[in-house]
Amino acid sequence: MTKNLVTPSIWSRKYGLLSQKEAEDDAKRIETAAFAAANQHFGKEPDGDGSSAVQLYAKESSRLMIEVIKRGPIAKSDEELSILDKIKECDGTTLDISGEPRKIINADDAEKLLKFLKEPGNKYTKICFSNTSFGHEAALVAQPILSSIKGQLSEVDLSDFVAGRNEEEALEVMNIFSLALEGSDLRYLNLSNNALGEKGINAFGALLKSQYNLEELYLINDGISEEAAMAISDLIPSTDKLRVLQFHNNMTGDEGAVAISKMVNYSPLLEDFRCSSTRVESEGGIALAKALGKCNHLKKLDLRDNMFGVEAGLALSKAVSAFNDLTEIFLSYLNFEDEGSIALANALKDSAPSLEVLDLAGNEITAKAAPALASCIASKQFLAKLNLSENELKDEGAIFIAKALEEGHDRLCEVDLSTNLIRRAGARRLAQAIVNKPGLKLLNIDANYISDEGIDEVKDVFKNFPNVLGSLEDNDPEGKDYDEEEEEEEVGGEDEDELESKLKGLEIKH
Repeated sequence: MTKNLVTPSIWSRKYGLLSQKEAEDDAKRIETAAFAAANQHFGKEPDGDGSSAVQLYAKESSRLMIEVIKRGPIAKSDEELSILDKIKECDGTTLDISGEPRKIINADDAEKLLKFLKEPGNKYTKICFSNTSFGHEAALVAQPILSSIKGQLSEVDLSDFVAGRNEEEALEVMNIFSLALEGSDLRYLNLSNNALGEKGINAFGALLKSQYNLEELYLINDGISEEAAMAISDLIPSTDKLRVLQFHNNMTGDEGAVAISKMVNYSPLLEDFRCSSTRVESEGGIALAKALGKCNHLKKLDLRDNMFGVEAGLALSKAVSAFNDLTEIFLSYLNFEDEGSIALANALKDSAPSLEVLDLAGNEITAKAAPALASCIASKQFLAKLNLSENELKDEGAIFIAKALEEGHDRLCEVDLSTNLIRRAGARRLAQAIVNKPGLKLLNIDANYISDEGIDEVKDVFKNFPNVLGSLEDNDPEGKDYDEEEEEEEVGGEDEDELESKLKGLEIKH
C-alpha cells in the first residue's frame, strides 16, 4: 500500500506525491480503518465464510487510498517542522543536513543539528551543510565543533549555506567556517552556489591555503570573476592530486580562464573538468586547451556555452589526442564552425575509443563537416548519446550521420539532430538507421523542414516503437533555407541516391 502511495502516477502529477514517511503513516491508518470496518461486518454475519468481509476490506481500503491520493501531501508549517527534519543522513560517518525545506539556521538550531559531531570518539568524516542559511551566531556555534573534528574530516560540502544573507554577514560566516576548518586534510570540497566572488574566495582563504591533497573541488555558480579565479589559483597550494574541477556558470572571462588553466596545468590526474557557461572567449579557450593537453587521464570534459571560436577549437583538437580514457565530451555552443569541428572530429576519431557521449550542438556545423563527423562517430561503438542539434547539416549531413550509425552502436540511447534544416530524405534515413538499436530511447528530429509525407514515413518506421520518436510539433514542412537558393521540391529519388553515393568511401569502424 505504501508503495502505491509513493509511486508517480497521473494522480500524483495532479495532486502531488506523498513522502515515504507520510505514505507509511497513511497506509497504517488506512489498514487499521479498513480492517475495523471488515471486522465489524464479519461480526454481523457469524455464519458467513468471511469472503464478503474480505471484499469490504478491499473496497474500503481502495476508497481510503483514493481519498489520500486526492488529498495529496500535507505541507507542514515551519513551526511544525522539527529542525532535526533537516537531517538527510546521519550514520556515524556522514552528517548531511541538506534536507528540505531550506531553513535559516540560528544558534539553537546549530546546537541541535551539530550535537552528533560533539560526541566523544565520533567517526564523522563527511559533512554537508547545503540548502541552509547559517547566520553569524550559528557560525560561532559551529566553529569550535568543526575545529574539534577537522583532523578527521575528508569531505566538506558548504554549497548554498548562506542563502539570503547580506554580503557582510555572509562573508563573516564564510571566514568563521574557513578558520574552523583551516588545516584539515580534505579530498572533497564543495563551495558552490554561494555567490562568492573575489571577496568570498578570500574569505575562505585560510581553508584553501591549507589544502594540499584535494581530489575534488566544486565552485559552481559562485560569481567567479577574473579576479576570483586568479585568487583561487594563488591560494590553493597544490592540485597535483586533483581529479575533479568544476567551474560551471560563472563570469570567469579570458583572464580568469588563463588563471584556471594554470591550475589545470598542474593537475596531471584530472579526470573530470567542467568550465561551462563561463564567458570564456578565444584567448582563454586556447589557454585551457593547451593545459588540458597534459591531462592524460581525462574522462569527462564539459566546456559548453562559451565563445571559444575556431582557433580555440583547433587548439583543443591538438589536446584531444591525449584523451584515451575520455567517455563524455560536451562541446556545444562554442562557435567552432566547420573548421574547428572537422579538426576535433579527426582528432577524436583516433582517440577516446570508449566515448559514450558526444555533444557538438550549436556550432554552425554544415554538411561540409559531415564526412569527418561521420567517420569519427562510426569509430565510437560505445556511443550512447549523440547531440548535433542546432547546426546546419541538412539532408546531406544527416545521411552521412545515419550511415555512420547504421552498423553496430548497440549501446545507442539518444540521438538529437533537431533544428538542422533536415528534410524528408535525411529524416527517413536517420530513422531507418537507428530504429532497431536495442537500447534506443529517443530520436529527436524536431524543428526541421520535414514534409508531411516525410513525417508519415518516419512515424511508419517507428510504428513498433512510437515512444522512441520525439515530438515533432515544431517541425515546419514549409520551411525554407534563406541563406541559399533552394529548389522547391524536397530532396528525394535521384537526389537521395546521389547523396548515398557520396557515402561509399566512408570508412566504418567497429
